[in-house]
Amino acid sequence: MSKKRIGFIILIIIILFLIIIFRIYNLIILKNEYYKKRLEQKTKIVIEGPTPLRGRILDRNGVVLVDNKAVKSVVYTKIRGVKKEEEINIAYKLADLIEIKNKISDNIIKKFFILNNQSYVDKKITPEEWQKYKERKLTSDEINNLKLKRITKSDLNKFSEIDKKAAYIYYLMNKGYSYEEKLIASNVSEEVYAKVSEGKITGVKGEITWERTYPQQDTLRSLFGSVSTNGIPKELKKYYLKKGYKLTDRVGISYLEKEYEKYLRGTKAKYLVNKDNTLTKIKEEIPGNDLYLSIDINLQKQIDEILKKQIIMGKKKVNTEYYNHSYAVIGNPNTGEIYALSGEQILANNKTEPQFVNLSTGTFTSSYTVGSVVKGATIAVGYNNNLINEKTYVTDSCIKLYSNPKKCSFKKLGRINDIRALAMSSNYFQYLIAISLTGNKYKYNMKLNPTIENFNIYRETLSSYGLGIKTGIDIPNEVTGIKGNTVSGDLLLNLAIGQYDTYTPVELLQYVNTLATSKRTKLSIMKEIKDKNGNIILKNDSKVLNNISLDPKYQERVKNGLKQVFKIGTGRGYININYKPAGKTGTAQSFIDTNNDGKVDVETISSSLVAYLPYDNPSVSMVIMSPHVSHKNGKTDYMAYINKSISKEISELLNNAGYY
Repeated sequence: MSKKRIGFIILIIIILFLIIIFRIYNLIILKNEYYKKRLEQKTKIVIEGPTPLRGRILDRNGVVLVDNKAVKSVVYTKIRGVKKEEEINIAYKLADLIEIKNKISDNIIKKFFILNNQSYVDKKITPEEWQKYKERKLTSDEINNLKLKRITKSDLNKFSEIDKKAAYIYYLMNKGYSYEEKLIASNVSEEVYAKVSEGKITGVKGEITWERTYPQQDTLRSLFGSVSTNGIPKELKKYYLKKGYKLTDRVGISYLEKEYEKYLRGTKAKYLVNKDNTLTKIKEEIPGNDLYLSIDINLQKQIDEILKKQIIMGKKKVNTEYYNHSYAVIGNPNTGEIYALSGEQILANNKTEPQFVNLSTGTFTSSYTVGSVVKGATIAVGYNNNLINEKTYVTDSCIKLYSNPKKCSFKKLGRINDIRALAMSSNYFQYLIAISLTGNKYKYNMKLNPTIENFNIYRETLSSYGLGIKTGIDIPNEVTGIKGNTVSGDLLLNLAIGQYDTYTPVELLQYVNTLATSKRTKLSIMKEIKDKNGNIILKNDSKVLNNISLDPKYQERVKNGLKQVFKIGTGRGYININYKPAGKTGTAQSFIDTNNDGKVDVETISSSLVAYLPYDNPSVSMVIMSPHVSHKNGKTDYMAYINKSISKEISELLNNAGYY
């Protein structure tokens, strides 16, 4: 090797050596503070404070519906270095002070039993199983599961009530992340709060938290939903953890509390845990936002009372043995806002004062056959498929299909056109449209063999008005009713008059809104959301889901027919004609299981009504649904006109309240 090459290699070595020296100098001297700070940041523990004050729920006029009240609570924060034995001791100290109302699961008690009886429980594992554990043929989890399975009732009987309470408290102390504050008990007495605050139990303190209050008592109580008291419930664990929540977070678990959780929850304060276990606040708590509903609570309460009164009066009439509840939904046809969402059910008991259950959530979770109210949409099948027009006239009669009994209107209606067919609720007129849709002309005792496509044409038309489809209402658990899956001629005729598929009261509201405005608008119960300073952070905007596909001249003919319903037709006397009502009445065959054996055994009649007012400038819409108002096995055919009485009172109320 030449001297020149050796010299070059030595130079390279010297350069590399100098680079290494410089890097060491840079790390140790120049960037010492930088890396020191980085290390400190990684070892810092930041914890969150308790769940902040939750946002309120108010009605459209600012009346408080759901609020918070301060409650005294007991919380636990795990201290660094605390041992298992110490935590067990803490759990027993708290068990002597705190009442536990929750049912304590056997699994929680068994795990605590194992902690307190290690050597005894270890003997429940056989030598062969321990050997498999040493050979890694059994995992520690499998060994623990075997222990849990082999703890007997006799073992658990050795545990006193205090032991069981301590088991539950220990479970709460160790639920979720170790560094988080755990709520052990809420709404404790002044005495317990004082003892905890003064007791100097390691990691335990008294704290003022909150719980929900309901100034309007039971009105719409089920609609508001609930908030968890001790972390995320098991059934919602996956749902909330995906959204970045912690197991110990208090969360909305149903209906509006769940739907608007992210706005109502607020933001927790954050604290830095110092080396001496003291805390330094690094982020302030922000309370939750207030949710304003489109509901008018005064209107809601008055409608609830109207339903209760009319149900009591209705029950005094004949053939009402199976009638016990009614619904009324009031809204704005132009915006989709809901002003009242009422449902009341009378209980069958022997108390002097009638007892009721609020069924407001049934307006979107229960569905019914609704009868002729659907004819405002099903008649569009005739228009859109060139089966009828403004010149169509027929003489009302009956239809007789092969192997089926006659199907008629409620009475002979004489010569009718499309407008009078709506006003007088002609079934015959709708039957002829359905038969024509199959490509046939009606003949007595004919065989009608429709296709699924014929059913789909009806259902697509109905859904464009809001029937058989979700309304978009901003409340969880909305159902769409039941679609029949049998294809037959008789059932196609039934579908055309609302006697086959089922619909919810809120679907009927969207439907009547569509009749009034010729567009299907999303239903909503949220008006706006405001922050603690009163600033609007979210406002509900009217959303049109679709426009109906119907020639404007036929839209006007339908509206004319709906006006005639209350002037000369089946709705005459239901609403003061001076209020300019338009809409449709309906009766439907329905069925009920009277002995709870899972089989329907009585055929009943259900009654429905949809209306909007005034017809020349609609500002309010109304739905009334009363299932099982009469039945077929009574001594007479009498049907109580319960909806007539309800609609009279509600329309008067709306007029006096200035809704039209």
